[in-house]
Amino acid sequence: MYDGWAPYVTAAERRRKAAGEMAKLAKKGQPISPVVVQGRAIAATTWGKAWCANMESYSDYSNRLPRGRTYVRNGSVVDLQIAPGTVAARVSGSSIYRTTITVHPVLKAKWQQICADCAGGIDSLVELLQGRFSKGVMDRLCRQGDGLFPVSKDIRFDCSCPDGAYMCKHVAAVLYGIGARFDSKPELLFILRQVDPAELLSQAGSGVVTASAAGERTLAGDDVGALFGLEMDGSVAAATAAPKKPQAAAKPARAARVAAKPSPPSATPARARDPASRLLAALRQAGSLDNAAARAATGLDAEAVRPLLRQLVADGHARVQGQRRGTRYVAVGKR
Repeated sequence: MYDGWAPYVTAAERRRKAAGEMAKLAKKGQPISPVVVQGRAIAATTWGKAWCANMESYSDYSNRLPRGRTYVRNGSVVDLQIAPGTVAARVSGSSIYRTTITVHPVLKAKWQQICADCAGGIDSLVELLQGRFSKGVMDRLCRQGDGLFPVSKDIRFDCSCPDGAYMCKHVAAVLYGIGARFDSKPELLFILRQVDPAELLSQAGSGVVTASAAGERTLAGDDVGALFGLEMDGSVAAATAAPKKPQAAAKPARAARVAAKPSPPSATPARARDPASRLLAALRQAGSLDNAAARAATGLDAEAVRPLLRQLVADGHARVQGQRRGTRYVAVGKR
């Protein structure tokens, strides 16, 4: 002690001591999962950025969040565990503080409405977790008040630190740490809100999403910020997904064989039309199509053909039978 004041301890030294304490807990068999942020961007994926943007959109959080960004960036969140409805964390400060965040589950009626509104807009669980779907779906999932993300009244905080504020800097750091954790484990968002993401895939039909260009299916940082009326700064914004590599052209010998293969007489007129018309003609001829048959009929890849299949449903030409890999589009009306 110096004149009644404790000696100054650097942040690096505090983190070193905290790491030692965490190592002792790990040796006792307790799982430890620190939050590690690389660079300035706290979150880089659709779900991580959306969580942080949702949190920053509430004015009652604004005065405490900046210190939280500093803490999470410098590695002070030395352990973070996400379970249904609860986040338990340890944050390194003058001591190691225990922080608990409780999040209310999504109401059943609200979740059922979200699933119904997103029906037909998400093709697979992988696509959902990677955020590879149209902006219309993300608009619905993130809608203020009745979307997937919690509003401020749905969250309760508790921290063992002496700060009497409702949201201390340790709580703010953990809130940002949750967004960073969703980058690597987006499925934890659904666990935290106590809903089953597979239910977003189980309802067929036309929802908020109709046909959309393949290029619109990955959201950029500006898209996420716009959902919450924010200009995304370096705390959340990140580079957009890397462009896909162009497919290699078919080898000349294979291309020649394909060109030489005779087409059925009934398919010849349809081949001269645009892909949507060819798809509709193939559907009416076969009575039903799966994704592979649709690709063969249009010559498009899986990602490009999905919006066309959904448009057939939206226009009343087809209905969806089955789900996920077993999905078939069955012709409706005129054959």
